[in-house]
Amino acid sequence: MAGRFDPLNRTAVRGGRTQVPPGPGTGPAAAAAGARRRRWSPGAPLDLGLTLGPLRRGPADPTFRTTPDGSVWRATRTPEGPATLRVSRAADGAIEAEAWGPGADWVLGALPALLGADDDPAAFVPRHRLVHASHRSRPGLRLTRTGLVLESLIPVVLEQKVTSDEAYRSWRRLVRRYGEPAPGPQEMYVMPDARGWAMIPSWGWHQAGVDMKRSSTIVRAARVAARLEEAAAMEPARAAARLEAVPGIGPWTSAETLQRSNGAADALTTGDLHLPGIIGYALTGERDADDERMLELLAPYAGQRHRAARLILLAGRTPPRRAPRMYRSDIARF
Repeated sequence: MAGRFDPLNRTAVRGGRTQVPPGPGTGPAAAAAGARRRRWSPGAPLDLGLTLGPLRRGPADPTFRTTPDGSVWRATRTPEGPATLRVSRAADGAIEAEAWGPGADWVLGALPALLGADDDPAAFVPRHRLVHASHRSRPGLRLTRTGLVLESLIPVVLEQKVTSDEAYRSWRRLVRRYGEPAPGPQEMYVMPDARGWAMIPSWGWHQAGVDMKRSSTIVRAARVAARLEEAAAMEPARAAARLEAVPGIGPWTSAETLQRSNGAADALTTGDLHLPGIIGYALTGERDADDERMLELLAPYAGQRHRAARLILLAGRTPPRRAPRMYRSDIARF
């Protein structure tokens, strides 16, 4: 039974399931030269893999890493500059955090929100047996809130109209080539700043496998990055309108972005190729559900539809495949 054993299949990974090694639970590593530290007690069950998993863009994401000691590492660009954050669970259940770089104080200050302190899981009431089982088996699921819009937006734009593998490959190429080495002891990279994204030449996008439509959207967003970052403090409807004012950003992109930057519990992804069919099949056995049917099925979860969709994805109940996989390409080869 998929929901019981929680296999790490592709659907579960899309639900934000990241494997974090159990580790010794001993807190920060000893060799942490120049690190700023913070200790925080979540006061409720917290699963680091489930909470931070949506921030990972593929298994080789240069901005995200898990290590055998049970730590999650994240390289990010804050309003105060680049930073690397390491979080792990201490033996007493508290969260130990270390940070390096000019943005260290910023990421440590934002640590509770990143780990779901602003989330309200008590507001969620399961209405289906499968959702109830998935919810009960994952008490540590919290919705992350990074407070960083451009960082969440750009990888989502890269995922438009292509397979996840293609988008992850483009993200790796762009960050490694145009970003900068992250501060701290891990070999990681911080994505470019807004000006850096806007200055990538046309052949740079092509070499990363990104077509003109997606690259143009990213450049337009980078040019109004300051206005977009204001959306992190807005309520979801206004934030979505702010993002969708940029040509090339629609409801699918804004929802996927706000789920991460704002921790928006009701930001349900519409316009997705697979999600309606997965939700329809999981809840009713219908494999051909569309957006309208998905919205109807998730209506009882109004205010918490994104959380409901994540729990359904994590349950791993998917319709049998009937068609060939989506064609994968790499325009960098042409």
